Amino acid sequence: MTDLRLTWVQPEDLIGHELRQAAQDGRDATRIADRWHAAGGLPAPDRAGASPVPATPQLRALAGELLNELALLPTPPTEREPTDLPAIRAACPSWPDTPAEPSPALSVPRLHAAWLGRAVGCLLGKPVEKLPLSGIRALARATGNWPLRTWFTAEGVPDELAAAYPWNRRSAPTSLAENIDGMPEDDDLNYPLLTVLLLRRHGRAFTTADVARLWLDELPAGRTFTAERVAYRNLLAGIEPPETARYRNPFREWIGAAIRADVHGWTNPGDPAAAAAQAHREATLTHTANGVYGAMFVAAVIAAAARTDEVHGCLRAGLSVVPPRSRLAEAVAFGIESARAHRDFETVADALHAAYGHYHWVHVLPNAALLAAALTHADGDFGGSICRAVSGGWDTDSNGATAGSVAGLLAGHPARLPEHWTAPLKNRLATSVAGFDGTGFDTLAELTRAVTHGPAGQEPQKEARRT
Repeated sequence: MTDLRLTWVQPEDLIGHELRQAAQDGRDATRIADRWHAAGGLPAPDRAGASPVPATPQLRALAGELLNELALLPTPPTEREPTDLPAIRAACPSWPDTPAEPSPALSVPRLHAAWLGRAVGCLLGKPVEKLPLSGIRALARATGNWPLRTWFTAEGVPDELAAAYPWNRRSAPTSLAENIDGMPEDDDLNYPLLTVLLLRRHGRAFTTADVARLWLDELPAGRTFTAERVAYRNLLAGIEPPETARYRNPFREWIGAAIRADVHGWTNPGDPAAAAAQAHREATLTHTANGVYGAMFVAAVIAAAARTDEVHGCLRAGLSVVPPRSRLAEAVAFGIESARAHRDFETVADALHAAYGHYHWVHVLPNAALLAAALTHADGDFGGSICRAVSGGWDTDSNGATAGSVAGLLAGHPARLPEHWTAPLKNRLATSVAGFDGTGFDTLAELTRAVTHGPAGQEPQKEARRT
């Protein structure tokens, strides 16, 4: 019989991550860490969602006990990094004003370019997700694709190199140059679909509880990861938001909320404050503090990008909704400064990894720094933005997706995106979100425009039109 290894939720896998989180938010967990390691407990898995071997019942019970003790440790004051929206706004001296008149909805072609950009950037990063920076560079160099400028390929990669740096097991069959046939399923695309459904059902007045109900209705649990899976488990255990983001959730400052923020920006064009507030309501189901800021930052950047073709002002708009004394604001600023300081992006990436390499590869801080650096360095160029975001490592598909969304929106029309990037997607998205499998990106653009100023409570059609 094979053991079922449920990732991202077992106490013995959570404890090491929570000990890291305690160190990052200023709690002294030395005594608890000593007890865990003395009992034979392992550190947090470095890249996988589960430890190499299952824990004994005794060790799993101890992990649960220690998680409860960690939750009781006093946390330093949160003035620098609050989670409640009023406190966040109070901490942001440059919080953007609300426009006197609502901006018109984005055009369907501009939304089409943003959806395509998100998909292309995600797909570019899929085969190298979880690989170290050295592996990404080695694989690209082996095929003459460095600096990165096109899809990864396995053709021409020496066997010993392929063995040392194996492609992402789940993604390689559908995301290399030789086998791309439409856009395969990815959580970076599933979540925007769910947000479109959210806005169709509840409008802009949706609550965090509405997000939770939508997930339970429409999102398969097996398609969630890290903080989202923990929050899903908490909902099934009867824990309500916002406690779903806190209870035994050491991933609450990871990147998950940021990958769900695009639609909030697309549907609040020219209004970064409204986009950020909307993203906050969704993010607090699963995240706190910097994890929430990551979503607010992305939403505000995209809302600003909807009314300009200049990326640097968009990044300033994103920073305006992030508490300036927070670690996320520092990471974004560091990414921008590093990009401005070096002409060679490989040097930029090295600087980011030297500064933030001690964080987990899915944590929001290194990834936000890399995203800001890639967008700054590429100066709005589509291919340059996604290639820099992916070539910098860490959460490659998520960073590629967000960079592609921003750069696609700045491009303003799908015809302005290079065909060698968009043609392999064949205007077809695979997903397990019911009613959307096989949908075209042009159709998704139409659906997104329809919810920009749509009435609250409108129920979506059962099936999206396929192309």
